[in-house]
Amino acid sequence: MKKIDDLIASAASIHDRYKAGRMERETVREWVLGLGGYPPPYAGALSEAAAWFKPSRDMESDALKVVDLERLKAIVTADAP
Repeated sequence: MKKIDDLIASAASIHDRYKAGRMERETVREWVLGLGGYPPPYAGALSEAAAWFKPSRDMESDALKVVDLERLKAIVTADAP
């Protein structure tokens, strides 16, 4: 089984670097789509993120980034009460 701690650390790092402008959206998209299966409660957040990142979105870049960051944050906080 994949390590949940590694997933959370990686998602937090990707989120922070993307938010700071140190990572391109396409790199984030590839990372999200390359994630395998994880158990609940992470499975739902990962599924939603993959569904969001799969198609090409026709939105303004600022609005797109806001939703992208929300999807990444949901992975990190999936087990939060």
